[in-house]
Amino acid sequence: MTLPAATDTVVIGAGQAGLTMSALLADAGRDHVVLERRSRLGGGWQDRWNSFCLVTPAWTASFPGFAYDGPDPDGYPPRDEVVDRLTAYASRLGAPVSLETEVRAVVPQPSGGFRVETSQGDLSAASVVVATGSFHVPRIPAIGTALPADVFQLHTHEYRDAAELPPGGVLVVGSGQSGVQIAEELSVAGRPVVLSVGSAGRIPRRYRGSDVFRWLAGLAAEDPAIGVRLPSVDELPDRRLRSAGNPHLSGHDGGHDTNLRQFAADGMTLIGRIEAVQDGRLRLAGDLPERLAAADRFFDERFRELADAYIERAGIGAPPDDRVPVTFEPPVLEELDLRRAGIGTVLWATGYGLDYGWVKAPILDEYGFPRHQRGVTDIPGLYFLGLLWQHNQASATLFGVSHDARHLAAQMGLRPS
Repeated sequence: MTLPAATDTVVIGAGQAGLTMSALLADAGRDHVVLERRSRLGGGWQDRWNSFCLVTPAWTASFPGFAYDGPDPDGYPPRDEVVDRLTAYASRLGAPVSLETEVRAVVPQPSGGFRVETSQGDLSAASVVVATGSFHVPRIPAIGTALPADVFQLHTHEYRDAAELPPGGVLVVGSGQSGVQIAEELSVAGRPVVLSVGSAGRIPRRYRGSDVFRWLAGLAAEDPAIGVRLPSVDELPDRRLRSAGNPHLSGHDGGHDTNLRQFAADGMTLIGRIEAVQDGRLRLAGDLPERLAAADRFFDERFRELADAYIERAGIGAPPDDRVPVTFEPPVLEELDLRRAGIGTVLWATGYGLDYGWVKAPILDEYGFPRHQRGVTDIPGLYFLGLLWQHNQASATLFGVSHDARHLAAQMGLRPS
């Protein structure tokens, strides 16, 4: 589409957050455009590896005016199905999306409103909604520079398939969702895998007879009649936890737990934090037992009581918890010689950094996150949607963004026309 010279609202990003915002703007009769830097719709899901599957059930891919109506609501769709669903949502909306339109600057104007500078020209807007998520710049630790030159390195952002990697074993650094799923995929493909365990926890695939996300989505809805909810960002003990790795589980092969102890029992090598690299040898912290114990405790400490309270207050007849713990204790290594272990690739599953340098306003906190109250900034007319922990841990998920979007729409004064 051809960009207008001016519009009421510019939405930046055409993933689930941007399209949800577009739906609410359209319902209110608000003139707007959605700017997307990619050449096709589908958001950041297009950047996932080839065999990626959602870790949430298909029914969570429901958006305002576009409830999931596919054949397998309890399945875990592959990457391309998620992309196709977002593309179909944009078509259903008739969303005014301008593809291949990179936003280079958002500049507040002295008289109010914004100048939005893009690769397709500039336009003015009374308000701007930044819906670009929180996964911007692949983050690789500085320690990577000390690895031997003959060891191939890549970030999960670049990973597509085991067959594309050089021969030999793979060291996966990081045990959030992506790292654990890719480590499992590589192991199934016959690669020797070493997994450096990080601080991310794990959650069960099923809890009390249902997919765990049945309970988490119910908590995210904050139904006042239920009276129990997920903790909000203001209740985090440390705001740096907004960048913590998401707890791991898998949607592959019908969905299953990803228990690191079971991985080790099945032959995967687990190591703790990498402290230093010298001459191709990794010096390791002896913290593997503590990291595994923390991952095991995560669900029980953070979500189990909330889920139980939700089940009770909603009057749901759910069976008791039938999880069976895995007690295997893998050996604790103090050193790993990459050559002796046959490691030809290091895959960094170490997350992403934020990049909002193109927003020309003093809105960032000391950790690089925008300062806001559930998406509303101190700059009149500037909003955010789809951030990690925008309101709670569900905010950046398929099922959580609609709750934040409706709140944001109310703060923007949007009313259905």
